[in-house]
Amino acid sequence: MTGPQKLSKVSAKEYLALEESALVRHEFVGGRTFAMTGGTHSHNVISLNIATALRDTLKGSGCTVYMTDMKVRVAAADCFYYPDVMVVCKPVEKDSVYTETPTAIFEVLSKSTASVDRREKLFAYQLIPSLLSYVLVHQSRKRVEHYRRIDGEWTLQQFSSDEELMLDCNANTQLPLKVSMDEIYSDIEFDDGPDLMVQETEEVYAW
Repeated sequence: MTGPQKLSKVSAKEYLALEESALVRHEFVGGRTFAMTGGTHSHNVISLNIATALRDTLKGSGCTVYMTDMKVRVAAADCFYYPDVMVVCKPVEKDSVYTETPTAIFEVLSKSTASVDRREKLFAYQLIPSLLSYVLVHQSRKRVEHYRRIDGEWTLQQFSSDEELMLDCNANTQLPLKVSMDEIYSDIEFDDGPDLMVQETEEVYAW
């Protein structure tokens, strides 16, 4: 019997180089890479609904909406993630494959990612100085959790009816960034499956 094998780490620079030619997207956390799985029909429709609603509102504002393929780097946590939808209100070089300055991030919860999205990414994203909103969107229920930074403190708002989310945006745009629950869940049919509520215990993450 052989002993446990030591997993090799890669640097952020090596990860970015490998990801350019990879057939499957990977996220990067502390020198480790993790392959990403594909999304369901509902996951894709919800993500597109959000991106479309945001883009219509932000057109001409100087903010850009990204979906799926643009990475966000969290330097303080030594990681790169692929948010489902992201709003960036600062210039991004045209050849860049990642940004460090998102204003808002949306993650659509799935069975394989719900725990990571509601724990690891929640703590990592809150380390991004520019981030004002982190929004978790459920697939099996009309339910949204909005983590919002107000005066440097994070608060949680939960939505489950025909309400509107008010997102803080870049101060230079002077635009109210609103997304309604109806827009998010347009063309989505709910089933009787279990909700993706993950019961969390309080944990402290030290990056």
